[in-house]
Amino acid sequence: MNGPLSLVTIIAALVLAVWFLLRAALDRAPSRFDLMVTLGLAVLVAVLVVVAVVNLFDGTRPAETATFLGYLITTIAFAPVAFYLARLEPTRWGNLILGVACLVLPVLVLRLQQIASVTGAA
Repeated sequence: MNGPLSLVTIIAALVLAVWFLLRAALDRAPSRFDLMVTLGLAVLVAVLVVVAVVNLFDGTRPAETATFLGYLITTIAFAPVAFYLARLEPTRWGNLILGVACLVLPVLVLRLQQIASVTGAA
């Protein structure tokens, strides 16, 4: 896993989580800007996942490859699903959905790093 890219993804997700949760507390519905920023985060996560998949083919596979692939699928699907659900809920709860998703994404990225650091080559 790419350390700097993971760090940028985690920081971006946490900053957005604070933003979305603050907007939910202020009883604001997701704006177009909020939804577009969520898609931007999804693109950043997609880049991270592509880098992780490319790293699978360089010979250093995690010991738990199936678990790693499951986390990759979950990670790449999380932001688009949150975007979709927030679009369905045009109230403050839409921002709450986005905020919680942005809180879960750093956990998924950290877990991917943990799994990737344990290789089966030992």
